[in-house]
Amino acid sequence: MNILRLTNAEIAFGDKTLLDGASLVLESGEKVALIGRNGAGKSTLLKVLSGEVHTDDGNLGLVDGLKIAVLSQDVLAPEDHSIYHVVVEGLGELGELLDRYHLVTQGGSPKELQALAGIEAGIEALGGWNAEQRVTQMIDRMALPADALIRECSGGMRRRAMLARALVSEPDLLLLDEPTNHLDIPNIDALQMLLAASAATVVFVTHDRALIDAVATRIVELDRGALVSYPGSYSTYRERKRKADEEEASSDRKFDQRLAREEIWIRQGIKARRTRNEGRSRRLKALRAERAARVDKQGNVRMDIDTGPQSGALVVEMQDVTFGYDTSLIQSFTTRVMRGDRIGIIGPNGSGKSTLLRLMLGQLAPQHGTVTVGTRLKTAYFDQQRSQLDGSLTIRESVGEGSDTIIVGGARKHVVGYLGDFLFPPAQVNQPVESLSGGEKNRLLMAKLFAQPANLLVLDEPTNDLDVETLELLEELLCDFSGTLLLVSHDRAFLDAVVTSTMVFDSDGRLREYVGGYSDWQNQTKIASQKSSRLRKMPGARKRDNFSRRRLGFNDKRELADIPDQIESLEARQTQLQELVGGPEFYQGEAGEIQTRLAELGELATAIEQAYERWQTLSDQVDDA
Repeated sequence: MNILRLTNAEIAFGDKTLLDGASLVLESGEKVALIGRNGAGKSTLLKVLSGEVHTDDGNLGLVDGLKIAVLSQDVLAPEDHSIYHVVVEGLGELGELLDRYHLVTQGGSPKELQALAGIEAGIEALGGWNAEQRVTQMIDRMALPADALIRECSGGMRRRAMLARALVSEPDLLLLDEPTNHLDIPNIDALQMLLAASAATVVFVTHDRALIDAVATRIVELDRGALVSYPGSYSTYRERKRKADEEEASSDRKFDQRLAREEIWIRQGIKARRTRNEGRSRRLKALRAERAARVDKQGNVRMDIDTGPQSGALVVEMQDVTFGYDTSLIQSFTTRVMRGDRIGIIGPNGSGKSTLLRLMLGQLAPQHGTVTVGTRLKTAYFDQQRSQLDGSLTIRESVGEGSDTIIVGGARKHVVGYLGDFLFPPAQVNQPVESLSGGEKNRLLMAKLFAQPANLLVLDEPTNDLDVETLELLEELLCDFSGTLLLVSHDRAFLDAVVTSTMVFDSDGRLREYVGGYSDWQNQTKIASQKSSRLRKMPGARKRDNFSRRRLGFNDKRELADIPDQIESLEARQTQLQELVGGPEFYQGEAGEIQTRLAELGELATAIEQAYERWQTLSDQVDDA
């Protein structure tokens, strides 16, 4: 069933057109990944769909009673509000009553306790007790401290609170703008499962390609004001997009050749303007007008890194290093980084990833152990806070540092031309840095860092706010980089493509090394966990706990034996449905059939998760004797 229809939408800010005849239809239950270049208007489009921004022209139609929830890029919650208050705000009037109930029951004054009966009656009248349970479950699921104040929370925790607020209302349409920003990998995985199992229609702006492949039923690209839909996976989108770009380039080339021929013809003689040639003159004017109206595709970032002189063979060596603040972050860690290594650093927010980088660079002294930094290192350090950028300077001053030219790769380049390689046009280079978007600031920091020779790249969350095309170009650049790379990232696809080994802050708090990228780490830990589980179940491997375990009865043993086949059957059906939903013909079918298949896909995800949980529960109860 269609729940939203946007038709011929037009919107512009000043001389910049963001939507130019854009149209979009959303079906109930589908998951749409919205992608496009930085500044293309993705956030504005979400605001149009939510009703926050009105178009200059066009129509927006919604089904009656459509409940919409929004997660914007910016966390706007008041600093003095608790996480519970922020989450429960997603329920409107009922949320206000639940918030008062929570405050009173957590330690209200005698006067407030007297008002408790009235509050409870109000909640009862609105049928709100199920909602109160939903709020509590959502806070637990997001691993949030309910009574913590927003000002005490990290960026990732604030982001999870705002996400919980959007989800707790159980909306029909969920609009998410960069939902993975500031989230660590465990929370991204949790979000991914939540979205895939949700019955809501979801439109999400993201640069996380792994999230797109896991959740999206189709991809919609906002390109030069128009919306183009691509059913299927991200890799399918890339192939179809490549072909479309080639066809567009060929068409533009033929048009330009035709226009050039007509221009030559009209300059050849005055006879071209006589009556018998007026038709051809009119056609030329039409061609000129068509060329003037054409919006050319934005170019790509042109990045290059001058590695400069080769570093020593040893880049850094850590021996039995321990470091922490209030608690220990790194314990007895030993490693050696050699020239040419490309290492990804993975871990939850606050686990110590940035601290590890500072230890490896010699910026922090270990509390125990030794750190030896190699020789002839030229380091470029991209920090996620972008502290190397001075907001009061212009873009030009930030890179040129008072000069009109810079030396890049041994050649002198004009600052304006160099900034053009990073998609900063001449008209923009005198803007202050503080006026830039997050993606533009990241591009500027790369321009600043890559202007200097570097044989050691240290990148702390470089992919935040980048559009997918720029991210993939950075990916290619790093793969070709001959120096040493230390990379902190929560982008799973980016890690898989770039790094050759990982240092991971595992769930037990220990820092360990693994060969390969993110997926390799996941596979290795899964195998290790399975081996450990089998060892624990071997006779004599552990003592039997009579208080927490019981013998499995006949029916339980039979259920345990059958579960693997059930999971296999469920996963086979899930794969079959994912291929069906990803096909180009799916959304051209009947609305009822589309809704049924999407609902079944969500139910399958839940059933598979429950089956795994049941298998684990029964496995843990197996008699050790």
